[in-house]
Amino acid sequence: MRLPSFRLISLLLGLAALASPPCALAADKIKVGYLSTLSGPNAQIGFDVRDGFNLAVKLNGGKLGTLPAEVIIADDQLNPDTGKQAVDRMLRRDRVDIITGIIFSNVAVAVGPTIFESKTIYLSPNASPSQWAGAQCNPWFFSVSWPNESYHEAAGQYATDKGIKNVMFLAPNYPGGRDAATGFKRLYKGKVADEIYTKLGQLDYAAELAQIRAAKPEAMYVFLPGGMGINFIKQFVATGLSKDVQLIVPGFGSDQDVISSVGEQLLGVFDTAHWSMDLDNDANRKFVAAFEAEFKRLPSVFAAQGYDAALAIDGAVRDVKGKIEDKEAFRRAIKAAHFKSVRGDFKYNVNGMPIQTYYLRVIAKDSKGRIVNKKIATLLSNHGDAYAKDCKLK
Repeated sequence: MRLPSFRLISLLLGLAALASPPCALAADKIKVGYLSTLSGPNAQIGFDVRDGFNLAVKLNGGKLGTLPAEVIIADDQLNPDTGKQAVDRMLRRDRVDIITGIIFSNVAVAVGPTIFESKTIYLSPNASPSQWAGAQCNPWFFSVSWPNESYHEAAGQYATDKGIKNVMFLAPNYPGGRDAATGFKRLYKGKVADEIYTKLGQLDYAAELAQIRAAKPEAMYVFLPGGMGINFIKQFVATGLSKDVQLIVPGFGSDQDVISSVGEQLLGVFDTAHWSMDLDNDANRKFVAAFEAEFKRLPSVFAAQGYDAALAIDGAVRDVKGKIEDKEAFRRAIKAAHFKSVRGDFKYNVNGMPIQTYYLRVIAKDSKGRIVNKKIATLLSNHGDAYAKDCKLK
């Protein structure tokens, strides 16, 4: 029996539709998977990054680019396994378009492979493991913070410029801590008398302080983010060691979150950072004023990084005219970095890490009597990382 021609055509069209892959639907919003450390003694870092990110979204009317933003937040509890479970949910159940928010490198390296395999962009507002900078670089990874070793390279350069001959090093025993030591030693020309590695999340440093007192170094370079650094500095000053040993820290080791907890004991401490509240550009002035108005506190480098992460997504969504369902076009738009960063001009290296300038800051009182970081010198200009030469991306 022959089918009428119009029925035959309809049947063929139906079969063709079943055989063809479904077309991606145009996005009516952007779904951001936001995984961060939001509990425990190091939660303040996560709060600062989150608040900076959310502020940028709020100032943009609840949108990123032309699309309404749905931010799906999860707490990794500084636990890689918890982070992996959260990322699986975000990718499989929530079908997020981009992932951001991760603070610590041990969580980042645990969840990274799953994100990259799904060809989803991971835009880091903080953790930037060194292994992703070289031969293991990935086209789906971008960082708006700094390569793990760069703050510490700047500190090493400062100690060398200052003529410090003998330094002890202290950091948690995790990827970020090991990267800190590598970065510091790369540009420090004096002697590293000893390297002390503690448990990640440790809050009591009595044993380490006794070791420092016995060694009598000229200076200490300490990488202890969040509550770890707050507790160490309080104990360091309480033992009287600050009178004899110069303390050098990365910018987040004595930033506004730490200042609010430690206070005047930090006056005169030097730190290194890629950002400062007094950077002279329109985007930074807008951010600092808006953050203080919104949260009744001054922003930290972490807050600035969270804010820039949202601006980076905003610029990319605008570039693709909201068509984020085209993953490759969206990835290229992120790489193009068409946004006004709070640190000034922004550009990525071949490996997705930023090329940027690092400053020396000192903790002092401003004209209002507030304890703040003030930029006093440039240490490294337009500085890339040591591993980009091994990255084969174009």
